Amino acid sequence: MPRKSKVVTMDQAVAAIRSGDRIMVGSFGNSGYPESLVEAMTASGLKDLTIISNDLGSPGIGLGKFLTNGQVRALIGNYYNWNPEVAQAYNAGQIDVTLVPQGSFAEAIRAAGVGIAAFYTPTAAGTELGKGKETREFNGRSYVLEQAIHADVALVKASKADELGNLVYYKTARNFNPLMAMAATLTIAEVDEVVPVGRLDPECVVTPHLFVNMIINRGAQ
Repeated sequence: MPRKSKVVTMDQAVAAIRSGDRIMVGSFGNSGYPESLVEAMTASGLKDLTIISNDLGSPGIGLGKFLTNGQVRALIGNYYNWNPEVAQAYNAGQIDVTLVPQGSFAEAIRAAGVGIAAFYTPTAAGTELGKGKETREFNGRSYVLEQAIHADVALVKASKADELGNLVYYKTARNFNPLMAMAATLTIAEVDEVVPVGRLDPECVVTPHLFVNMIINRGAQ
């Protein structure tokens, strides 16, 4: 039986996303974010989005375009210093912002991907970020309960994919992408190159194909 390719057009990928969705976007600054997908989404008219990402780029640049365009309802992340529009929009009551310490953020996404509902961590215990969260003491130390973070859609960026959706990343562009690919109902991967099944070295595959639903071949655009 022939294998079915997961490669789709940009229009097909964007059509699978709905206003109001929780969207995870792999990135660390401008490294490892799916540029073409973000551009298409910012031109799509989608709105009321919850963007789950390490940061939100800069004003009008990268993920920052979501906020500049008024498409954001809420943010979940940890580092917004590069984008002063985040603080401005929050202080004006235009968006909600949930800050999660970076390590806890990564673990909460991983937890969602492996079916763990919540976990205890000492990070943020006794701080403003720990207020209102369940706290327990283990071996004389306070721990905060952090819940897993799940999304409707994950937009990830990889270097290469085969037609099944096995993904290989390029150095630090890997960042949050593999975790996010596991933690969403629908995962759309933007890649620089798609190769036939069997061409990728299995030892280099980081995200197995079962976590990937759609592939955008940026190299063919």
